[in-house]
Amino acid sequence: MPHPMEYNEDEVRPLIRDRGDAGRPSRCGVGGGWRNAAIVAICALSLHVLGCEKLLTTRPDPGERFDTPLPGLDNGELGAFQRGHTQFRKAFSIAEGLGPVFNNVSCASCHSGDGRGRPENTLTRISRDAVDLAVDLGGPQIQDKAIAGAEPERLPSGVLVSYRMPPPVFGVGLIEAITDSSILSHEDPGDSDGDGISGRANMVTPAPYVPATEPGGGPGPRVGRFGRKASVSSLLQQTVEAYHQDIGMTSSYRPVENVNPVASHPAVDPAADPELTDAEIENVMEYMRMLAPPAPGDPSPARNRGQALFTSAGCVKCHIPTLHTGPHDIETLANRDVSLYSDLLLHDLGDALADNRPDGSADGKEWRTAPLWGLRVAREFLNGQLFLLHDGRAHTVDQAIRYHGGEATAARDAYLALPASDQAALADFVESR
Repeated sequence: MPHPMEYNEDEVRPLIRDRGDAGRPSRCGVGGGWRNAAIVAICALSLHVLGCEKLLTTRPDPGERFDTPLPGLDNGELGAFQRGHTQFRKAFSIAEGLGPVFNNVSCASCHSGDGRGRPENTLTRISRDAVDLAVDLGGPQIQDKAIAGAEPERLPSGVLVSYRMPPPVFGVGLIEAITDSSILSHEDPGDSDGDGISGRANMVTPAPYVPATEPGGGPGPRVGRFGRKASVSSLLQQTVEAYHQDIGMTSSYRPVENVNPVASHPAVDPAADPELTDAEIENVMEYMRMLAPPAPGDPSPARNRGQALFTSAGCVKCHIPTLHTGPHDIETLANRDVSLYSDLLLHDLGDALADNRPDGSADGKEWRTAPLWGLRVAREFLNGQLFLLHDGRAHTVDQAIRYHGGEATAARDAYLALPASDQAALADFVESR
């Protein structure tokens, strides 16, 4: 996607494919070089499959990875996917613009195998209230690392603090493509049906640099869907802010360096700003947009029983099994069901999970319903471990359920009232997703 102020007609020329459906345009193909891009993509993806087993507990079977492209992509889209795949894993040097303060050196460093993060990558978010993000103290995010000559930020006193695990990035293109109406149809902020569930959308204003041509962009308010509190509506904004806040990389969207405002002396990195091109931002955004969620496990009588218990306990009142996408430039994302087991709405989950830090219109007890996908293979990418909930405190599905409160109290208590064998069946179903 070109910068909103830089439109180049050559960059959006339609791409003609050679596999039976010529005439379908691709947003990811440029000019006539797509054949080479497709060959590189196919070869590189094959090599990546062979090279990734050293990161895993066991070698994954096809379809059991976090970095697999969505099925049905055309050749140009596969080429774009591979360009973004490479960019996502790029570790930046100081000469290229890393810092001056940062949390990690690459996107992949925080997102293990494009999946869930680890506790050592937990991000610290601060603010004084819902409006004052304590920018003068290093907010809204503490960068705990710094290049030579700069000072890392430290957690100040007198602020609200929230610890956030890096979320999975697979499936975010599907989440982006879900229509506002599909999400809003499940809202019930006043609990009009009296079931104790009062989910509501976090209506947010996109960053000024997000154009109306981008999903979730344009004049607000828009339905927030990304982040632990659904505080971001646009995948472009999510990408730009992650580069700026997590790695310290500037772009035409965020051209001013992020520095430690309370450092004893000013310090910047030696690279000229902006340090990222618009194409590099686009590559990563398109890569994440086309990442497929891992397939759920095969059904079995035990898992079917667990699914029935998941429903009867009331878990599906927030973990909605299916939402729906609308029209999309990428055909495989358009007009389809998405089995993410989330309503993408905010819910009060009680005191045990509260961070007591407002985030936009979300209060300190509210969290976006976490999608239940990728759990089946998560341990393979995390050395056999599992880190659930916003801060990774739960290591099993059973523990995560027991932490639920607030609107989820009835569902939690229904689970706790089940015999141990039924609890195990329900948890197994969730972990099979």
